[in-house]
Amino acid sequence: MVRRDPVFRAVAASVFLAGALVMLLPVWYALAIASMPEDGRLSIGSLPGPMLIDTLADVIRDPVIQRQLFNSLVMATAITAGKIVISLTAGFAVVYFRFRGRALAFWAIFLSLMLPVEVRIVPTYAVAADPLAPLIGGLRLLGVEIGLSPSLLDTHAGLVLPLIASATATFLYRQVFLAVPADLVEAARIDGAGPLRFLRDVALPLAAPATAALAVILFVYGWNQYLWPLLITTDERMATVVMGVARTLPTDNAETRWGLTMGRALVAMAPPVILVLVLQRRLVAGLTDVGK
Repeated sequence: MVRRDPVFRAVAASVFLAGALVMLLPVWYALAIASMPEDGRLSIGSLPGPMLIDTLADVIRDPVIQRQLFNSLVMATAITAGKIVISLTAGFAVVYFRFRGRALAFWAIFLSLMLPVEVRIVPTYAVAADPLAPLIGGLRLLGVEIGLSPSLLDTHAGLVLPLIASATATFLYRQVFLAVPADLVEAARIDGAGPLRFLRDVALPLAAPATAALAVILFVYGWNQYLWPLLITTDERMATVVMGVARTLPTDNAETRWGLTMGRALVAMAPPVILVLVLQRRLVAGLTDVGK
């Protein structure tokens, strides 16, 4: 229901405008600083100047940040694709398959929502550093010695694999599939559709709006990761662009080059912003269609 009360509409518009200003103020701050000379002073009325283009061009031409952008793109894209594939099939199995332990599997997925990355980061690091340790330990008990010691540290696989499962996305797909009418499922069964055909011809098209919205959210999530890449990588060639922005801030008493830092921050935030602007209609449609 949409309220036509002019007072309510004025209050709502004021709150919306205030929220937008609060959200955009740091971006305006970054634009103003990136367009100033290193010895310039920022004031309330500072506006982005002609140096902004030069600063951004210098940042983009830097081969270091080009490598960091590539690493972030690989990480965000692989996390997005992996989470969607795993969550889609897991949600489909929980809703449409009857097997022993189905309820236990669902509640295990649901409870993992309570465990953010920061809580399980130490055991996750231990697994990534030596993923075959349980297997090697079991073989050693049987008297078998193998010389393998693989590690995911300083690799793209290490950046992606520990973050590739999502309880939130699985729960979202479960809700989408639960909203599919039972008559439609029965009609597909009478038509001779097996599980794979039903998934391809019925479930996937119905889940398309949610998938589009989820892809945007997961890409932004993967792109903005900072703590896990900081822990899993020590090789500068594997650093992400978010890590690169943080590393422009000196840890000693050296003077900070704020223009360079803000220029890198603007370049780092550009891909997610462009993606959201391009897919904003699909994002809104997907979020509002879930559960209908």
